[in-house]
Amino acid sequence: MTTAPPLGIQLYSVREDIGPADLDRTLARLAGFGFTHVEPFDILSDTDRLGAALRNAGLSAAGAHASVLRHDVTDILDAAQALGIGCVITPYVAPGTIADRAGVEQLADTLNAAAETAAARGIRIGYHNHDFEFAQRIDGIPAYELLAARLDPAVVLEVDVYWAGVGGADVFELLPRLGDRVRYLHVVHEREPGNDRPLLGVDTAGRMDEVLALTAASVELPVVEVVAHHSDVWPLVERNAAHFLTGAAA
Repeated sequence: MTTAPPLGIQLYSVREDIGPADLDRTLARLAGFGFTHVEPFDILSDTDRLGAALRNAGLSAAGAHASVLRHDVTDILDAAQALGIGCVITPYVAPGTIADRAGVEQLADTLNAAAETAAARGIRIGYHNHDFEFAQRIDGIPAYELLAARLDPAVVLEVDVYWAGVGGADVFELLPRLGDRVRYLHVVHEREPGNDRPLLGVDTAGRMDEVLALTAASVELPVVEVVAHHSDVWPLVERNAAHFLTGAAA
């Protein structure tokens, strides 16, 4: 099973190729692979330049990573509105800040307050997981479960299926249970060899068709994220795009 467009890619995947001199060329290359959307991880440094590059490449940005814990919420919303971004997703918190129930509740309250502010401007707030939200348990319950229960339903969940599995989750059980709260999905078909973390949960390698089928009714945009530290990331990006769009290797 493949997914029809839209298909996004997290720009952190190609972070070394999005400097001022490379941004237009990089976005055009991603568009050439069939991506229709990108998910920026920096919308504040040069908002106008990013917007122009997106327009030049014919790409959209439905969501972006920007932490409401690290940046002024008004600044984030101003940039998102200028770029036509409808969902701003907090991508990471320090694991120690959600090591107990009080920390989880504080994070949820911060996201809920930001979501209320953002809603007045027609923008949603979201949260993206890594592994530790599932690996860290509080009274025997994964921190992610406590967080999801505390979050206002207006807060969007972006589930990174790889990191969830690393942390100990069974995403084939998790995704149906979260239901339509999951609006964005980080997916990867082929990871960099030797760059995998030990899995505490269920491995999704080779099972992306099942993941996409489980979320077809709710997910607005699957977003590819390919992280390479020891090799050229571009062949991986191209093969992942080809898999999700055509089911064939590039």
